[in-house]
Amino acid sequence: MKQQSQRLGTEPIPKLLLNLSVPAMIGMFVMALYNVVDTLFIARGVGINGIAGVSISFPIMLIIMAIAAAVGIGGASVISRRLGEDRKEDANEVLGNLVIMISVVSIISFVGAFTFMEPLLSLFGATPDIMPYAKEYLFPIMLGSIFFGFAFASNNIIRSEGNSRFAMITMIIPAVLNTILDPIFIFGLDMGVRGASIATVISQASVTLVVLRYFTSGKSSLDVGLEYFKARFDLMKEVLVIGFPAFIRQVGGSAMMIAINAMLIRYGGSFEVGVFGIVQKVTMLAIMPMIGVLQGMQPIIGYNYGAKQYGRLREIIWLGLKVSTVISLIVFVVMMVFPEMLMKIFTGDQAVIESGALSMRIIFALAILIGAQVVSGGLYQALGMAKPAFILSVARQVMFLIPLVLILPNLFNLGVIGVWLAFPLSDLLAFILSVFFLYKDRELFFKPKDGEDTDLYETAQPSTTT
Repeated sequence: MKQQSQRLGTEPIPKLLLNLSVPAMIGMFVMALYNVVDTLFIARGVGINGIAGVSISFPIMLIIMAIAAAVGIGGASVISRRLGEDRKEDANEVLGNLVIMISVVSIISFVGAFTFMEPLLSLFGATPDIMPYAKEYLFPIMLGSIFFGFAFASNNIIRSEGNSRFAMITMIIPAVLNTILDPIFIFGLDMGVRGASIATVISQASVTLVVLRYFTSGKSSLDVGLEYFKARFDLMKEVLVIGFPAFIRQVGGSAMMIAINAMLIRYGGSFEVGVFGIVQKVTMLAIMPMIGVLQGMQPIIGYNYGAKQYGRLREIIWLGLKVSTVISLIVFVVMMVFPEMLMKIFTGDQAVIESGALSMRIIFALAILIGAQVVSGGLYQALGMAKPAFILSVARQVMFLIPLVLILPNLFNLGVIGVWLAFPLSDLLAFILSVFFLYKDRELFFKPKDGEDTDLYETAQPSTTT
């Protein structure tokens, strides 16, 4: 088990991508499915206002997840490259510093649950009829943020050493447990949205114990010891610089949710916020397979870049782009043909079904372009090239989607339809930007001609600034 990361530089690329991506896809799919089931139980047990309350709470949850993403994804990139360079002691120290950073963030979140939670919800658009549901859902989440942060960050670390199977298990455990606990707390104990939140915290706490056992039992390629739990600000800086695009992407998601909720409340009321709450869960389910491909690619990219095996690097990049594009095409077809069927899973309200189906068809009108966006941003992140990773991470949500969400509803009196139209237009603009970056770096990503000198690639160094 100690040498499991070495296969990242030796096994055939298609086999590696299959072995790493399929578990990641399964894990992500199960996680997304549990979010769908969570929404389904709330819809059936509480109603559309309950879903609206969770939707208003979600931007704050995204901020917590954003910090965990910065620490986990940044740490995974650094660790995979350290392992590729055969610098295991440094990799162990990175892990120790990740735990320190997650602990600090969790303490801040815990305190925030008792101090600034309600003002934040008001700032993010909670109306009087939504506020009680939002508070009931968010309070337990903030108290248990240490479990979310550690589970999210450690999952990326486990994948970075090539152990995709266990990473999958750490996603399946909380998803299955949450699905079991949700009806018990929501219906059996009549706790409503608070019950859904408590079930989620318990599920994340359980997987945290499993992950701790993994790192302390010798099953990991990394070693855990007190000597590695010493704050090293140079390592923290390196991790956060690489993870910063992931942080911005998650914070951008939070800002996006705030903008969307605000415009939906303005033009459609809490009803449309609730509809989007359902559509958003379906969207997560649709995108997760592409995220799974990316998560399978990243440790291979990081390890082979660190080991200077550039032929393998190019092979995994192009294979990942092809696979993610095929998945995007499948998503497009499903969303165009079966949106009503998807909405009926959550509700029997015909008005909700019709509104949700219309929004899905518009939102996924250019879904075939999503795969390339996902892979290109994660590619630069895995390479440690912070500047392009940052730009591509903020492009869709911050540079394009948020301005369009704010502008289009007022244009030609489009209203709620304008909110939905912002999504495909953002996909188009983000795709164009991704193609620009890939073309700009074509010397690295295209296969070199026979006999071509590879010194060009050896001089390519990751950016250390944003």
